[in-house]
Amino acid sequence: MSGYTDIRRTGWVARLPAYWQNYALLARVDRPIGIWLLFLPGLWAICLAAPGFWRGLWLAVLFAVGSAVMRGAGCVVNDLWDRDLDAQVERTRGRPLASGAVRPWQAMLFLAVLCLIGLGVLLLLGRAAQILGVASLALVALYPLAKRVTWWPQAVLGCTFGWGAPMGYAAAAGHLAWPALPLYLGAILWILGYDTIYAHQDREDDTLIGVKSTARLFGETTRLALVGCYGGFMLLLALAMWLAGLSAAGFWLLLPPAALLLWQILRLDIDNPGRCLALFKLNREVGLLVALAVLAGRVVG
Repeated sequence: MSGYTDIRRTGWVARLPAYWQNYALLARVDRPIGIWLLFLPGLWAICLAAPGFWRGLWLAVLFAVGSAVMRGAGCVVNDLWDRDLDAQVERTRGRPLASGAVRPWQAMLFLAVLCLIGLGVLLLLGRAAQILGVASLALVALYPLAKRVTWWPQAVLGCTFGWGAPMGYAAAAGHLAWPALPLYLGAILWILGYDTIYAHQDREDDTLIGVKSTARLFGETTRLALVGCYGGFMLLLALAMWLAGLSAAGFWLLLPPAALLLWQILRLDIDNPGRCLALFKLNREVGLLVALAVLAGRVVG
């Protein structure tokens, strides 16, 4: 794994002035997959509970913007906590805070700007969604500590990134209802699975510096663990759809995302960081296909 990193100063990021490149990298805008994965559970909930097309579209736009800025804010918080650890890990030592390209006080100012934008989005949502949005800040702040105290930081990330499911449901329906619970629990299992794959990129470095992860915990049994995570996700997703009264069309359309999840399990090579990253990124397509299935279950039948 020597020399491996997933930091990319390419594309439109490379066209920015050097000063702004560092902030773009700090917010991980060079890797938008994180924005997608934060956005998707909320999109599922909006598709499940929105009262109409235009309301659903408006909420999807708000959640997309909110996901972009709050994912960036979460990355800043994470890197502030982890800058000393990141400097010891091959994949992360080039991050702006770990390398010293951005100072902690500069990162704090950038974080404040991102949070103000997120607040503006939150104020456009209903009261129930606002309360859930404020509650999510505790998870965002605590997640970076998880790897220091538990072998299950990926489950904590699941609770954090999956929070969009109950929040999206509350934004669309104005309240929480039973379908939101299995949708949230399923999102947690999905995220636990894909982030375990992602964590295998750092397994060797994490072992050396004492950072805990489910990649280290599961080790050679990761494939079996993924069967449980992804299988549980699909069952809970189907339960949420059933509780919401969706038609059979939606359930049939769960087969393509299930096939992509199975592909990840079969193709996994925990000693190949490039493949782990590629399989991890495939979950954007999984999430979009799930949204399509939910929509079909509402409009076809």
